[in-house]
Amino acid sequence: MSLTIRVLIALVVALALGIVVSASGSASLVAVATAIEPLGTLWVNAIRMTVIPLVVGTLIVGVASAPDARAVGQVGGRALAVFLAALGVGALYAALIAPPLLRLVPVPPAAAATLRASAASTAGAVAQGAAKVPTVAQWLVDLVPVNPVKAAADGAMLPLIVFTLAFGLAVSRLPAARRDPLTAVCRAVADASLLLVRWILVLAPLGVFALALPLATRLGASAAGAVASYVVITAVATTLFALVVLYPAVPLLARMPLVQFARAALPAQAVAFSARSSLASLPAMMEAGRGPLGLPEAVVGFLLPVAASTFRVGGAVGQTIGVLFLARLYGVDLDAARVLTICATVVVMTFSIPGIPGGSIVALVPVLLAAGVPVEGVGLLLGVDVIPDMFRTTTNVTGDLVAATIVGRRTTAST
Repeated sequence: MSLTIRVLIALVVALALGIVVSASGSASLVAVATAIEPLGTLWVNAIRMTVIPLVVGTLIVGVASAPDARAVGQVGGRALAVFLAALGVGALYAALIAPPLLRLVPVPPAAAATLRASAASTAGAVAQGAAKVPTVAQWLVDLVPVNPVKAAADGAMLPLIVFTLAFGLAVSRLPAARRDPLTAVCRAVADASLLLVRWILVLAPLGVFALALPLATRLGASAAGAVASYVVITAVATTLFALVVLYPAVPLLARMPLVQFARAALPAQAVAFSARSSLASLPAMMEAGRGPLGLPEAVVGFLLPVAASTFRVGGAVGQTIGVLFLARLYGVDLDAARVLTICATVVVMTFSIPGIPGGSIVALVPVLLAAGVPVEGVGLLLGVDVIPDMFRTTTNVTGDLVAATIVGRRTTAST
């Protein structure tokens, strides 16, 4: 039995038991259900302890090992611009469309207050620090950390990411004799952290059960409704983004008939939806690029593999919705500065999503920390991630092909 199935079973059993306990009104049963919550908190803390080395190591290796801009040329520069624009639009789109939809999710105010108090008691300094909402000006100033080590200790992920990107760029400019050993160490740190994450995810069924049972006990039947609403909203929002934003970009920016692109993309999208893997869809994407899309070989051989590995516009939409959902579930108010922080952090973190089951949810932890939303909710999202992941991955692959088509057609037109 796969890990995904075991996690889903654990979530369903925990929700069912929690609803029964809540309906029974038995103080003893409620006490028993609540007593296992520390096990879930330990599991979340185990994931959190891997985040800093995984993110820092991965970003430094990615920046320091990237080809020189002169070697990448027009394809690399245009691709980066398209990637960043699409990710930014995706995050902002989700930040705008999700709140009115999430307001339809039934979360009793008393239950949200209880969840918020419980999360604050276990989140420690991170939750307390996040309660102080900065102004927009202060948010901009804080993007550059005075002490990156303190930023890491405080869970200030976006400033830490800014420092890491700058440090990785500096490493890339060192002579090879000095750069390569440092890059090798960072790669080893990232690989070891990823292996540790895999070990921790083996315990995911236990962690998810220990988190979901007390949650369902507090929320009652509305817990199942909230989870189901999140799944539907994520699936609809990611699909709508592909239809309304990505597809129209092809005739507008690539000057290609939409029907031609849609037919060429369909095989890769089918693989993505069933396999939930952008890399598994890469052969179909490359075949479409060389065939009906007629893209230059530089785009097919270079850009598409890079896009399949790093460009996840569906993740930008899905992660933003996930953070906003958990914020509503835990009763956390998000002002404009925090929403901006969420969008900016999501854009960067989508490039660092580990290639493991539930990797998008693991990568959500830094975004939650940056926004001051309790990270305990990752267990809930991980348990129901199968269906959202199918739609996220399909949107990712669609975005890869859209970006490749835009860059390829413009590169051909300029030569």
